[in-house]
Formats: sequence, structure tokens, C-alpha cells
Amino acid sequence: MSTPKLCWGKKVSPAFRAEVIKLASDLGCNVNYLMACMAFESGRTFRPDVRNAAGSGATGLIQFMPSTAQALGTSTDALAKMSAVKQLEWVGLYFWNRRGKLKTLSDMYMAILWPAAVGKSEDYVLFDKADAKHPKRYIQNAGLDWNKDGKITKGEATRKVYKVFEEGMREENVA
Repeated sequence: MSTPKLCWGKKVSPAFRAEVIKLASDLGCNVNYLMACMAFESGRTFRPDVRNAAGSGATGLIQFMPSTAQALGTSTDALAKMSAVKQLEWVGLYFWNRRGKLKTLSDMYMAILWPAAVGKSEDYVLFDKADAKHPKRYIQNAGLDWNKDGKITKGEATRKVYKVFEEGMREENVA
């Protein structure tokens, strides 16, 4: 059996590649979609200690929020101290209840950014500038509002991740 060309595979160790391929198989998802999402979330570093620049406290391969890490039984500080391969176990725990449901790159990314949007159409509105109850949601994600209409849709939010996927699938980046 041949190993598939892995999106961003040249950025990670052989041990990481083997583990992420196994994880994607266990989750029933496309390994290249998982790699693209981790590349996007980690700024293409695949570092377990990378922190969100906006100060949210999010950390690691999929930018675990502190509350998410706590719900999984760990902390962002503990996640940051792990190797990338070890942190993949926590990535697996995070996605486990969505196994078999992450068939598109958009749904894989939504599982990270806004889980309520998994399975929704690409025009599903995630964040609305006019949402008086949650004004910060739009503000924190305004860079994703591609057409600048004050609403961020699932499709718009995933647009940059698709670009990272395409870049990661270039010959110079796959392994």
C-alpha cells in the first residue's frame, strides 16, 4: 500500500505524518483536510506551542481555546509543552464525537472555528456585525468577511483555509 501525498507533509516529521494518517483514518476524514486546517491554525508551523496572536489564549495545532482544553481534561499550557505528535492525541479527542461527519474541508474547519456550522450550507452566516448580543464575534473574525457585507458565512470563513490547502498540495510541500 502506498502512502498518499500528504498536504504540508514536508513541514512535519515522519512520526507526525504516520500519526496524522492513522488519526484521519480513525476519524473517517480526509487527512489532507486535517493537515490544511492545522497548517492554517498554526500559521503553517505545526508547532504545539503556537499561541493566537489576537490574545484569545488559543494554543497549538488547532488553536485549542482554554475552555476547550479544560473540557478535554487538560490546559493550553500543558498542550503547549507537548510534542506535536503527542498533541495529535488531543486533536483526535477533540474531533472524536464528529468522526464520520467531516467530509469536506469546510466542515473540518467549522469543527474548529464554529462547530454549529458543521453540515450547514456554505452561505450559513456564522458572525453578523449587527448581532447586538455578541458584537465581539464579528470583530474578532472581521478579516474573514471577504465581501465586506458585515456577515461572515461558512464559505467566506473557509476561503483562506482552501488557499492553505492548495498551497500545501503543491509539489514542494507534499511528502
